[in-house]
Amino acid sequence: MNSRQEQLLHAYHAISEELASLTGLKELLDRILRISREVFHFDNAVIRLLRADGQALEVAASYGYSDCAVLGPLRLEQGIMGQVARSGRPMLVTDVRHCAAYYPGIPGACCALTVPMLAHDRLVGVFNVESTRPAAFAPEDIEPLMTVATQAAVAIENIRLLERERQLARRYQKLCEFNDRIIQSVNLGIYTLDTDLRVTSWNRRMEALSGCSAAEVLHQPLLELFPVLIQEGFDCRLQQVLQTRQAEKLQLVHYNLRGERRVQKRKLAPLLDGDQLLGLVVIVEDITEFKGLLDQMIQSEKLAEVGRLAAGIAHEINNPLTVLGYCAEVLERDDPLPAQREYLARIRSEVERLQHLTGGLLGFARAGQGQRQRLALAPLCDQVLSLLDYRLQRGRIALQRHYGVIAPVWGDVNPLKQLLMNLVVNAVQAMPDGGRLGVHLRSRRGGVELVVCDSGAGIAHTQLERIFDPFFTTKKEGEGTGLGLYLCRQIARDHGGRLWLRSRVGRGSQFHLWLPAAEEDMPPCA
Repeated sequence: MNSRQEQLLHAYHAISEELASLTGLKELLDRILRISREVFHFDNAVIRLLRADGQALEVAASYGYSDCAVLGPLRLEQGIMGQVARSGRPMLVTDVRHCAAYYPGIPGACCALTVPMLAHDRLVGVFNVESTRPAAFAPEDIEPLMTVATQAAVAIENIRLLERERQLARRYQKLCEFNDRIIQSVNLGIYTLDTDLRVTSWNRRMEALSGCSAAEVLHQPLLELFPVLIQEGFDCRLQQVLQTRQAEKLQLVHYNLRGERRVQKRKLAPLLDGDQLLGLVVIVEDITEFKGLLDQMIQSEKLAEVGRLAAGIAHEINNPLTVLGYCAEVLERDDPLPAQREYLARIRSEVERLQHLTGGLLGFARAGQGQRQRLALAPLCDQVLSLLDYRLQRGRIALQRHYGVIAPVWGDVNPLKQLLMNLVVNAVQAMPDGGRLGVHLRSRRGGVELVVCDSGAGIAHTQLERIFDPFFTTKKEGEGTGLGLYLCRQIARDHGGRLWLRSRVGRGSQFHLWLPAAEEDMPPCA
């Protein structure tokens, strides 16, 4: 084996190693130029790659050329390299000075050898070497340079393929991250299960709804984590979707791990990859607040209808009461016997009491116009308490009231009556086995303070901070919407006042309402 062959073998081996280790195109081509120069002893060389549109060659790497000489693309059929690219065959020019197709490269160039770079019979580019020595390259150099060019072309294609794969991987990663951001940002609980009902994903909303982080639930059996789902029959719906591959939806009442009652809509769908069943997708929508608002609206409509009915009944009752009162008054004029006088006085007393009661019903039924006026809270309290008198007696609740000397307040009658009614009713409900109800009025800090206190079980300290939150309730299911105290606080704020609670377990509760006293120059409306 002569030295020339040894150089070629060394070059092939070196290039093979470079192909295996290098993944950057520019670095690889520069290394191929350096290795090739050790074999072919050229003065300058350039590798031009076929542009994506197939219309021109662009420089990818060069050696010995000035920047101006390799600036810009080279059209196909332009110069020796363009002709080689067009024909796909190598070209050896022993004296470029007599070659009209030669595209000037370096001063004093004499000999040039240009070969196509083919990968799987597809043109990738051209490899051109030049020398200032006459006959520097011989026909026997064509095949070795073609081998080097082919190795380079394959390497280029591999690097391009690798780069495309990296781009696709980056795009896929960005797409996954974008999709994950969407799933994590939506106000819906979304999680996925495999066919064994193990959790495979769990978004942030599900963390908030369930009280469990993704780290706690991933790869764990769903029904072991939340056995209450079996009681709800949710496991049967999951199995049904797995068997039928048909989506399901349902609405149910769910108690989470914190013991909170939530109303949820759930949508179940099969998770498919083509025809292969991978598991399930579950979408959870918490509609507790919406359901509470809907129930409150329905309740308000019912109360409005009851109010209209009560107004009609009160009006019809008032007519015979007026007749009864007048008849009793006429009979008293005829100098009745003492026993008869006592009965007549009782009749008149009961008639007045019923008229006072029906007057209160009519007051509640009338639609307020938002007009504010100077009000005395004591008569207002008496009206509310008289309406609830029967309920207090039936509940064996002893009423204690104390009204101090207080200033009037500016207020809207009906909202304030609603506020007082809610506070008293809450106190009554807190004493199912009877007790003491206190209603006190006193002057305080430039205003009037109303205190409604009961001897009930009291409220735990952990619940005090949430007692005025909408939809929060300490009552049993079906006994309240959790909006009563929230609305009471809103009414107090609308009147420039404050409402707060003091309570201890086993010691009862005290609701405090403070309203500013009416000033002489205050306007009569809000």
